[in-house]
Amino acid sequence: MSELLLKYFRDQQKKIQSERVYDTQCPYCSMQCKMQLIEQTVVSRKQYKTVGKDNPTSQGRLCIKGLNAHQHALHRSRLKQPLKKVDGDFVPITWPEALELIAKNVNEIQAIEGKDALSVYGSASITNEEAYLLGKFARVGLGTKYIDYNGRLCMGAAATGANQTFGMDRGFTNTIEEIPHTRCIILAGTNIAECQPTIMPYFERAKENGAYIIAIDPRETKTTKIADLHLKNKPGTDVAIANSLLKVIIDHGLTDEQFLTSRTNGFEQVKQHLLAIDLNQTSEQTGVPVDQLIQAATIFGKEESGMIFTARGIEQQLDGTAAVRSFLNILLATGKIGVPNSGYGAVTGQGNGQGAREHGQKADQLPGYRSIENTEHRAYIANVWGIPENELPRKGVSAYEMFEKIDQGDITGMFIMCSNPVVSNPNANFVKKALEKLKFLVVADMFLSDTAKLADLVLPATSYLEDEGTMTNVEGRVMLREATFPVQGEAKHDWQIICEIAKAIGRGKYFSYQSAEEIFEELRIASKGGIADYHGITYDRLRHEQGVLWPCPTPEHPSTKRLFEYSFAHPDGKAKMVFFANESSPPKPRPDSDYPLILTTGRVMSHYLTGEQTRKSHSLAAQNVEAFMEIHPDTATRYNLKEQALVKIESAYGEIIVRSKWSTTIRKDTVFVPFHWTDSQNVNKLVSNQLDPFCRMPGFKVSAVKVSPVN
Repeated sequence: MSELLLKYFRDQQKKIQSERVYDTQCPYCSMQCKMQLIEQTVVSRKQYKTVGKDNPTSQGRLCIKGLNAHQHALHRSRLKQPLKKVDGDFVPITWPEALELIAKNVNEIQAIEGKDALSVYGSASITNEEAYLLGKFARVGLGTKYIDYNGRLCMGAAATGANQTFGMDRGFTNTIEEIPHTRCIILAGTNIAECQPTIMPYFERAKENGAYIIAIDPRETKTTKIADLHLKNKPGTDVAIANSLLKVIIDHGLTDEQFLTSRTNGFEQVKQHLLAIDLNQTSEQTGVPVDQLIQAATIFGKEESGMIFTARGIEQQLDGTAAVRSFLNILLATGKIGVPNSGYGAVTGQGNGQGAREHGQKADQLPGYRSIENTEHRAYIANVWGIPENELPRKGVSAYEMFEKIDQGDITGMFIMCSNPVVSNPNANFVKKALEKLKFLVVADMFLSDTAKLADLVLPATSYLEDEGTMTNVEGRVMLREATFPVQGEAKHDWQIICEIAKAIGRGKYFSYQSAEEIFEELRIASKGGIADYHGITYDRLRHEQGVLWPCPTPEHPSTKRLFEYSFAHPDGKAKMVFFANESSPPKPRPDSDYPLILTTGRVMSHYLTGEQTRKSHSLAAQNVEAFMEIHPDTATRYNLKEQALVKIESAYGEIIVRSKWSTTIRKDTVFVPFHWTDSQNVNKLVSNQLDPFCRMPGFKVSAVKVSPVN
């Protein structure tokens, strides 16, 4: 090395006056990649970069979102003190003033209208400790039955489908490390290459090892490009696809009769219904050629091992639960579950989409995946919480239905934590109008989101860099997120906010925690004996083992790598198979002369959820500065739409304006718009208010629309 180069390195080293390293986890998708933020002080100026850290799930990999996550956490527009709305404008106030305002409004509303006049709207991005505490706060602090969370819009169908079929729901039934060794993979409605990029190497290795990959998606995506066979179906026809695949498997004698007899109930009834299905009619309905249906089914049926992964593409529909269960029927019929290299994966969307639904944020759920309507479950949790069982509220309603309750006047106050429902919910215009009717709205967030702008009071929350706690990732692995970065301004951790509000309204004795770990210790007890049993997990163990797969009932338990090896979680130990007709009930929006096209939605790699965080990252915002409508050139020509021109999209529920983006890889009857933008670009303004009858999931993925140029 030359003297000149050595001098340069010595000079650069002198400029770095100090360096600090902060361990953390990515705040975005369900992979929950471990990483470190490196802070360097160079000539009195701080510089930051993020690097990956080895762990069992993502093995040190990071995607573009994780590499730039710190940009939003350090953004100048972070909320750093409580804000009160006065005459339409926000003014800073102290925490004591904020808490006094909350107590005053809570007491007044409940004194006049009852406890259920208040509601809580939670999040699948907060830690397990905070999800647990938020559920306890609603039921013990406020005494209300009205609590639900934004994970209802994400994992509702997958969770319900797995619970109904298997008796329990853990996103992956086996570990992520088995993926490279399976022989056939079905990716149904999942674009993992853009939504969970760091999981892609597992599927790429499977392909290198000879696995046959089948993708089911109306669009060609970065994910479908790795597939050997792409079933490019019409949006909303996933139940019909699953039924036709299972029919072929049965007709070709590819079922596992021994497994069906000993491990399942209901197969004969399913088989009888499938006999009446005509593949030619299915082909016409779905837009998938018969030979492709046969090819996909026979390959999956013949291979010795296989996995099926589902995501929002098939789940965010009015028959999302039916679609999930119909694909699970295929696994059960071929015996490809509970054995090595075979199983089901619900590709969780949000960072803690798995853990956040296990410990009490859902309207009908108590910690440990217990049922709020089960007498034994109620008694156990009431005992843990130190209250009489009869003081525990009964179940409330789903996330969107809470806004209907607001519109009807049943709910007049709401506390929202780490969520932006004005943008993320269906029929978004209605949701905004409902929130504007509230007598009192409190929002805890990092930024002044579209939802926070409607609030009477906004509370500043900490970021992933500052807030320690556990998260449960896509494969059901509980991980400890270390967080030692200095808290920004007067922001508080979500669990601290909950505890201080509880104290302010006179319920502090139930919320006297001093750390996230202390909350987790109570969560361990509350989950003990439940389906999602965390009792054997401790912070020390998580640090030592880099995560533990639940259920883990005792500290000595090795953690559960594969579910259902010997029995399913129903009382009789068997899985339940049920047939669902190809036509959904309630019926999905259909194209007609007024609204001739099908709209479907999804993500782009550089953004996350409503974009509130990623748009604060200049590196991410530069990748996609605005929403767009992907449309086939032939379709665009038919409606006089030019490439890169502004276009109006209208449904029966609203309208938006975005820029057209021509693509020859999308179906000619379908348009696609990502859901990360707000205001006039918020695609959820076009989505109907209908819900899946089982899980209450909105039908985001199928809307009937019309398009026209903006002159």
